[in-house]
Amino acid sequence: MEATTQDTGLFAQEPVRDAAVTRRVGQLRLIAGLLQGGLLYFLYRSQQSGAWPANHPMLYVPLLMAGIVLPVLLISSLGHLERRPLAWWLGAAAAVLAAVGMHDAWRNAFDHAPVLRPSFLLFPFCIGFFFVAHSLVMAGAHDRRWVAQYATCFESAWKLAIQLLFSALFVLGIWLVMWMGAALFGLLKLDFLERLLLKPWFSVPLVCLAFSSAMHTTDVRPAIVRGIRSLLLVLMAWILPIAVLLVGGFLASLTFTGLEVLWQTRHATAVLLASCAVLVVLVNAAFQAGDAAAGLARVVRFAARVACFLLPPLTVLGVYALGLRVADYGWTADRVIAAACLVVALFYAGGYLLAAVRRGGSWLDGLRQVNIAAAFLALAVSLAMFTPFADPARISVADQVARLARGTTPAEKFDYGFLRYHGARYGMDALQALAAHGTGPQAEAVRTRAADALNEGYEDRTAKRAPVPAAGPPNLDVWPKGAQLPAGFLKQDWMRTWQPYPPPACMRGAGTRCDAIVLDGDGDGRPDVLVLGVERGDGAALLSERNGRWEVIGRPSQGLAGCPRLQERLRAGQFKFSTTPLRDIEVGGQRIVLVPPEPELPDCDGR
Repeated sequence: MEATTQDTGLFAQEPVRDAAVTRRVGQLRLIAGLLQGGLLYFLYRSQQSGAWPANHPMLYVPLLMAGIVLPVLLISSLGHLERRPLAWWLGAAAAVLAAVGMHDAWRNAFDHAPVLRPSFLLFPFCIGFFFVAHSLVMAGAHDRRWVAQYATCFESAWKLAIQLLFSALFVLGIWLVMWMGAALFGLLKLDFLERLLLKPWFSVPLVCLAFSSAMHTTDVRPAIVRGIRSLLLVLMAWILPIAVLLVGGFLASLTFTGLEVLWQTRHATAVLLASCAVLVVLVNAAFQAGDAAAGLARVVRFAARVACFLLPPLTVLGVYALGLRVADYGWTADRVIAAACLVVALFYAGGYLLAAVRRGGSWLDGLRQVNIAAAFLALAVSLAMFTPFADPARISVADQVARLARGTTPAEKFDYGFLRYHGARYGMDALQALAAHGTGPQAEAVRTRAADALNEGYEDRTAKRAPVPAAGPPNLDVWPKGAQLPAGFLKQDWMRTWQPYPPPACMRGAGTRCDAIVLDGDGDGRPDVLVLGVERGDGAALLSERNGRWEVIGRPSQGLAGCPRLQERLRAGQFKFSTTPLRDIEVGGQRIVLVPPEPELPDCDGR
């Protein structure tokens, strides 16, 4: 089934698959893409309806991350990994996703925070972690070794990077062409394609299918991938002398300006870390697999060696800058993340310096061992940060509370809002403990201020709350004319209302408006409120009073936001309630909600 051929590339013994194998692998990849689209659509529908598994955050978040990551690993591995290694690799990846996903859902499941939305940093972590890990696994499978040769790792990582980049561009191109077609048909008053693209059951599988087909195409055309990679690396290598000149000029300027002006920026560590990352990437673009020295210009080789000497002072400055901030103000989540990045940067800086001063061997020969070791170090550090072992929120909360207990931070200057809004579950638990018992030499003052912080509304730094007039909450126009909002609706603190689902954005800040239509949406004889955002991004929801609090009990179809005529009739009270097409089922005291298929978009023209 397979034969080998000579090749001038790094994978000289890479097997050439026959047409039947390639066709079967392509079919499996397309099937994997369709299954991924179906799983993501199922998770989307469950989140919209509040049904299983969305009602179990510690199950939903890992499933969501697994639905995004595992199919991509499977698509990339097909045709390269045998069944047993593939099963082991996917199992290990699933275990990592389950661990970090469950921890993410657990740490965010408190008070006001929405628990169905993974943390913002979880997606970059998954992309970076599994990119490095998958590259190492694929290289090891090719060399049939636990740790592959550096040339194989280099080839595997750059091939995967180019595949992902061009697959994403292909998906974007498909999406733009589809919308171009929708616009063309729209000129003829035919909106079927636009309606279709707005359907999640169509758009989500379309994206996944396009991505899987692009991954397969780039995999069976390795010569094209290598050509793109070679051109990209040559261009990046010529950027290296410019970067070295700028960084060297910056370090030389410090002898005249001093370090004080650097610390006053308050973001010196981030800029220094970014500069280290740029130098490392550009040095590797010149070094490549370690056999590119003969084809490089002398100025590029010289710049690469100089860059290895510039990395240590940059990282030392970053460590010193971070140390000053921690000594003055303690640890925060951002500083813990910066410290983790500095650990990896210091390893790179020390290793690259040793490679630059080492005599004998080929040009910068030691970079091979440093890069492979740094990859494993980065995997370990990043994984620790997304588990309880080194969670930045846990470390920062413990340090800030310890500073308060020692009296290093006075009670009146302590940032209680940090514990509540930026400390995740750890911060809320610490704040509740402070409100109950206090700590440090000013225990009573700490207890009072912590209790006040617990009673505050939810913090929203992106919106300023307008004063609440006597007629009702801000940003609401009440309909039909003459209708009054229920009294409890006016007393609700919408900045703290997140469970089970957040209300429309206009209920939580100034700047946008909503229409509030008073009606009996659930048929219990009490008034409910249908809130429609004037801006499409504000959303819409049916709100009802349950157990003394108003909460979201339903949402209208997405097409209502684009139908001004229907909204006008709703405001005028020209509507009636229809009977529910499906009844719920009760089994053993548990209610099973039957969700009908996604309804058609409303006819905005009133036909």
